Amino acid sequence: MKTEQQYFEESISMQEYMEKMTTNLKEPGFEVYKNFNVNPEDEVFQLLKEKKPHILAITEDWCGDAMLNNAVIRKIAEEANLDIRCALRDADTDLIDRYLTNGGRAIPIYLFLSQEGEVIGKWGPRAPELQQMVTDMRAQLPDKEDPQFDEKQKEMYTFIQKRFVDDPQCAKWVYEDMKSVITKVLS
Repeated sequence: MKTEQQYFEESISMQEYMEKMTTNLKEPGFEVYKNFNVNPEDEVFQLLKEKKPHILAITEDWCGDAMLNNAVIRKIAEEANLDIRCALRDADTDLIDRYLTNGGRAIPIYLFLSQEGEVIGKWGPRAPELQQMVTDMRAQLPDKEDPQFDEKQKEMYTFIQKRFVDDPQCAKWVYEDMKSVITKVLS
């Protein structure tokens, strides 16, 4: 069984991953990346520069949450001059199966690795405010047996993805939650 450090070493950079995306989420992901900025004065960057964790993202280019979150964590990593790499969830499910969310393979998951390659923390797949938004929207969907369920669910995901791009608050929620988790992990 491969270690998280081995996955990290075998994975591609976040920059290369985003450039190689093939789904319709590539351009929106770059739009979030272009429009979102971190505050270099935030205390988290001093911690990141001192501890220099490696970050391993478990992701896929079809995932709307990854479209938003990858842009934010990439900006964090770039500001702190950290190495962030991407492992594809579906290429080797052994890794994601170590980090299930409520029993499911939810992504993205970001693993923070020490210089020695030990997992010292994780974040993902969503900021609490975005999870609440998704939970509230799912509650409005018809039953799964309803013939309109698939169509309504697709409309919901389209709406959410558009909001992730158009509403800067979404990236701010991700950023604030990531900073909080990183600070706890590294302190």
